[in-house]
Amino acid sequence: MGKKAVLIGCNYTGTKAELKGCSNDVKKMQRCLIDRYGFSEGDIKILIDTDDSYTQPTGRNIRNALALLIKSAETGDVLFVHYSGHGTRLPAETGEEDDTGYDECIVPCDMNLITDDDIRELVDKVPKGCRITFVSDSCHSGGLIDDAKEQIGESCKDDCEDKEENGSGLGFVGTIIQKTGDALQSAFSHDNIAEDSTLTNRSLPLDTLVDILKQKTGNHNINVGNVRPTLFDVFGEDSTPKIKKFMKVLMDTFKGGSAEDGGGFLGKIGVLAQDFLKEKFENNADYGKPAMETEVGGKQDAYAGSKKNKLPENGILISGCQSDQTSADATPSADRAEPFGALSHAIQMIIQETDGKVSNRELVVKARNSLKKQGFKQRPGLYCDDKHVDSPFIC
Repeated sequence: MGKKAVLIGCNYTGTKAELKGCSNDVKKMQRCLIDRYGFSEGDIKILIDTDDSYTQPTGRNIRNALALLIKSAETGDVLFVHYSGHGTRLPAETGEEDDTGYDECIVPCDMNLITDDDIRELVDKVPKGCRITFVSDSCHSGGLIDDAKEQIGESCKDDCEDKEENGSGLGFVGTIIQKTGDALQSAFSHDNIAEDSTLTNRSLPLDTLVDILKQKTGNHNINVGNVRPTLFDVFGEDSTPKIKKFMKVLMDTFKGGSAEDGGGFLGKIGVLAQDFLKEKFENNADYGKPAMETEVGGKQDAYAGSKKNKLPENGILISGCQSDQTSADATPSADRAEPFGALSHAIQMIIQETDGKVSNRELVVKARNSLKKQGFKQRPGLYCDDKHVDSPFIC
């Protein structure tokens, strides 16, 4: 059985999006995988933007690392991905929106966004008999593996949390929480963090993304209506597959001369985006070639949260929060620990307390309980097939 991992940390140093704890999360998880779970250092790919000796976590590099991880997998292998960084949400273009009405995205250091659909396409390629666990310590991460079944999420908010506090209704899990709750609270309490730390949301607002893209391109006419075309304009062939699909459908609509496409396709955003394209095509007839060469089954492939016929069987998502919430990046005072993500730190504490012997369900329930006691509003989630709920975390 092979054990392979990709660990991604984006601090965005020197930008409006700067965070402090993401690279630290990655380094701690690397040590944890080696010491607790028997991973070999050579089978762990690290992408961080705070050290030039590592591969930079650009959109292209992240997608390549994930694709290589999955391509190299064989039946029985254990695959693990940890992402610490910003999350963001792009508004849907049609009335046929996903559950949250947005494309949930992770934000690489170069702003070349990777959507939930892109990650889902990768998960679908995991060989039968393998499983991939994806921990996303970012904002808006609750829907990151598109269409994954919610096991612990928004729908169990009240019931789960009431049972956590009472230590009942969860059997063995409740007993574990009762025995270790005080230790976790003492080691990682809200008072110790909030009063002596700077807390930053790991959420990239659209206006901040737009400002960064303006700075990157020198184009000050970018707005929410043309973020996707701008991403394609900046990254071209290296754009994420979902952006290319969006652009192909948009270009087909543009060339057909219909901004509304009969049923209101793309709506106002589409009109703004097509204005953006007009100048591009006038200056370069081959503009958009990478998108036009992308396979698209239908215009629904460009929709935010496009639906699949089948739930993913091999993917396990542990999210730092629900899709409409934010995750915390904590910077303690100088005389204390280095910066970290709230979920990442909670996971490290739980693994230490349990010596790594914890199921996916137990880990998420304990993380929720711990973060709630600290005063954080974020509620981690678990999204996977039923058969993985009580499987051991990672392996």
